[in-house]
Amino acid sequence: MINFDIIVLGASLGGLKASQTILSALPARFSTPIVIVQHRKPDSSASRTLTNLLQKSCALPVVEAEDKMTIKRGQVYISPPDYHLLVEEDHFSLSTEAPVNYARPSIDVLFESTAIAFGKHVIGVLLTGANIDGALGLKAIRSCGGLTIVQDPKTADAVEMPFGALEVDAADHIMPLNEIGPFLVNMCCR
Repeated sequence: MINFDIIVLGASLGGLKASQTILSALPARFSTPIVIVQHRKPDSSASRTLTNLLQKSCALPVVEAEDKMTIKRGQVYISPPDYHLLVEEDHFSLSTEAPVNYARPSIDVLFESTAIAFGKHVIGVLLTGANIDGALGLKAIRSCGGLTIVQDPKTADAVEMPFGALEVDAADHIMPLNEIGPFLVNMCCR
């Protein structure tokens, strides 16, 4: 049995609702850290709003990731606007490199860095979105032995992101949105 040390989640259009659905299914005892990249405009007030809205749906603390911040168990981290968020062995790094797939933060950047840092101990989840960001990053997680989940396009507000992952064969599991949270609990709270 593999122990999962981190969960990375990527979303774009429709992602707030999708993330809230998943986070609301997690009990307060859920200890695996979760890192979320949500495509959004580079506006600091929108950043606080996203963190607050997700916190209302979640029993775990929700914070915006900062450069060199240590990754702690039992927390949910949100990428800051207009920065790529990278995972290293035990902390985050932020980057202002060029957008990837027209996005900064990019889901691919988060997923690929996490695959390198955590290998088979990662769960990657790609949700609703209107572009293909995240597909290659999810494939990198799968190639490193991690577990990958794609939201069933039938339950997505925007299908391009889930379909992009399916086209590159990046999915171990294709799940309706309402089943993802309980599945994560089953995988990480044994």
